[in-house]
Amino acid sequence: MATTEIKSYSLAEMKDKYLGKVGTNERDEYEYELRMDILGRMIKTARQERKLTQEQLGTLVGVRKSQISKLESSTNSATIDTILKVFKALKADIHFNVTLEKQFVKIE
Repeated sequence: MATTEIKSYSLAEMKDKYLGKVGTNERDEYEYELRMDILGRMIKTARQERKLTQEQLGTLVGVRKSQISKLESSTNSATIDTILKVFKALKADIHFNVTLEKQFVKIE
């Protein structure tokens, strides 16, 4: 009985193959949407832990309920200012990491 060797691929290899190499428009768009999705889920989770409705959070931030809904579902790209206001209203710390040419940048 002949055996066949199975080739395995890393996640990075699969992304390169199906989404494009890092730096291409397709890959950048995918990575951006992924980050916005994660950010939206973080906002929703923090809001629910604070037992706030979208309308209550919107009032605290100074935006409509619909904007909070769009942020949580990643259907709207928000300004940094709005995102910071949302996390401030949730009394949540937010930390940004900046990497320049594979080196983490720490601001003190």
